[in-house]
Amino acid sequence: MRARPGCAKEGPVSGKSQGERRTGLLNGFAAYGMWGLVPLFWPLLKPAGAVEILAHRMTWSLVFVAVALAFVRRWAWAGELIRQPRRLALVAVAAAVITVNWGVYIWSVNSGHVVEASLGYFINPLVTIAMGVLLLKERLRPVQWAAVGVGFAAVIVLTVGYGRPPWISLTLAFSFATYGLVKKKVNLGGIESLAAETAIQFLPAAGYLVWLTAHGESTFTSQGAGHAALLAATGVVTALPLVCFGAAAIRVPLSTLGLLQYLAPVFQFLLGVLYFHEAMPAERWAGFALVWLALTLLTADAWRSARRSRLAEFSVPRVEKPVSAAVDV
Repeated sequence: MRARPGCAKEGPVSGKSQGERRTGLLNGFAAYGMWGLVPLFWPLLKPAGAVEILAHRMTWSLVFVAVALAFVRRWAWAGELIRQPRRLALVAVAAAVITVNWGVYIWSVNSGHVVEASLGYFINPLVTIAMGVLLLKERLRPVQWAAVGVGFAAVIVLTVGYGRPPWISLTLAFSFATYGLVKKKVNLGGIESLAAETAIQFLPAAGYLVWLTAHGESTFTSQGAGHAALLAATGVVTALPLVCFGAAAIRVPLSTLGLLQYLAPVFQFLLGVLYFHEAMPAERWAGFALVWLALTLLTADAWRSARRSRLAEFSVPRVEKPVSAAVDV
């Protein structure tokens, strides 16, 4: 299998050379960097509205991933998925919640709510933990409970500061946490999963674009070739970070990816404050400070847990296993 330039080929994390891990780390920075800087891209698509941009994103993402899958000749998963109605239904659920996530994010950026959108991805790990407790009956360590409690307090402070619940942040956080939960159950690779989801999104998205064109309201056909090219580029903007993320995920430890994930909302927050000049009154700073405290607690606890696991692994005496005749294919 050939790999895309700049993205490493698949393989297990363990046993990788220093060069391979460095490549994985660079891909991780590239993926989260692109996700963090994407608020600069959506305003370029005006005067297209959020729904039209969303429809183009769905349509062109399918085109991009179809070309990528044709390039690597990886189609066997599609036949298997079609023969598994339960997994296919889960893919449809994933497509629905990521549609909500994409649509709200595009609208929030183009409506001057970049900071509130960044908050959604800051609190996403806390929402994921809460969903694990409520839906999967997972048990939390005391530090994790403390982090969730601090995060809840942050939402209350921000509600007071905004004069309303931070619904943009909560919608983004809950939709993305639900998306992650469903994708875990579907168990498809990044490109394959995006292909399946956008295949489900394609018909309604394409139908909406045809309707816009028929009513003379499509900016794709009325704003010139440059604007049309930018709308078509939404497929690359959507899929390329996932390609690089997939390359990073198989090259660097999960704990490292856990830290890298904060790059995207940090970049988004800085863009909102420094580039888009969004207001940050004292109560909003207080709410964000509480969120960052909660994430610090989570990160420290995760590192301590990972360190204990490594120490426990090294303390267990290794037992030589008999050579098996079985070969993994």
